[in-house]
Amino acid sequence: MSHYQDLPKELMASKRQLNTFETFDVTIKTVDDLQVGDIPKEKIKSIYKTMWDIRNFEESARRFFAAGDIPGFVHLYAGEEAIATGVCASLTDEDYITSTHRGHGHCVAKGGDLKGMMAEIFGKSTGLGKGKGGSMHIADLDKGILGANGMVGGGFGLAIGAAMRNKYLKTDSVAVCFFGEGAANEGNFHECLNMASIWKLPVVFVNENNIFAESTPQWYSSGSPTIAERALAYNMPGVRVNGKDLFAVYEVAKDAIERARSGQGPTLIEAVTYRNYGHFEGDEQKYKAPEGLEKDWADVDALDVFKDYVLKEGLLTEDELSEIEKESEDDIEAAIAFAQESPIPKPEALLEDVFAE
Repeated sequence: MSHYQDLPKELMASKRQLNTFETFDVTIKTVDDLQVGDIPKEKIKSIYKTMWDIRNFEESARRFFAAGDIPGFVHLYAGEEAIATGVCASLTDEDYITSTHRGHGHCVAKGGDLKGMMAEIFGKSTGLGKGKGGSMHIADLDKGILGANGMVGGGFGLAIGAAMRNKYLKTDSVAVCFFGEGAANEGNFHECLNMASIWKLPVVFVNENNIFAESTPQWYSSGSPTIAERALAYNMPGVRVNGKDLFAVYEVAKDAIERARSGQGPTLIEAVTYRNYGHFEGDEQKYKAPEGLEKDWADVDALDVFKDYVLKEGLLTEDELSEIEKESEDDIEAAIAFAQESPIPKPEALLEDVFAE
């Protein structure tokens, strides 16, 4: 899997607009560019389990949505597992995240209960939101999950608010804002990065650049070749990382989170990735290239990259990896059974959990 390290750089360079100013380091960092510290074996196992939980959760959601068992829209996170997992591996329940419409992976990585999440997307009363939020609005405040958000760029203000709260109360908690490259062209992005910078708020902005936003390529919709370079305008570090390289994401995010905890302010991370499926289930995906560099990048699997690395470095064995994969399958099957057996909300539930009579 060594070629995965060069593919995103070659792909993005091939699509970059001509006559751009090269004032920013456009390097997309991989594990080979970073000093990966000693990670405890149990944490490595937990990380692999989380990535498989996300993948199995999303594949199950895809299957049941196609069968008509899941109401509403479904936007799958499959293919981007290394980002949410790598970032959230350095967070605690006292830290906050804000999510996106493609938020299942963030919630799983932050410790969201699998049974409660599955029940929620099935619209059942045992779900984390009592079946009222569904796929696009999963939240769990006890885990610091402030909620998935159907508004493009809707998480920026929430993350800033959480970071302001943390600074005001003098805690060492941080907020992480996950967002897509489409949201980077929203005005809210610029306002919140500016506020985070001038007040040195403990927040990390994580751009999951899966290239297409909905169906429009970033190299067509953005005047700047990268998202990370926009950090320069707001006097904060901007880092690009290979979003399919778990250990690279982990190291970059860990540094940014530690920086935020210590009062040094925000960081903007651009993780270059690719989603396995369309913007939403039912998307024909005609905008995706059937061959060439883009297809090569699409075919790189973050789970395979992780597996190859830990085997090469002797961090885990084949048997240990297989055991973790089986454990994840069993946990997701248990979550499915829980969701299927749970009741739908009663009609009177419409009048509960509201802010006014």
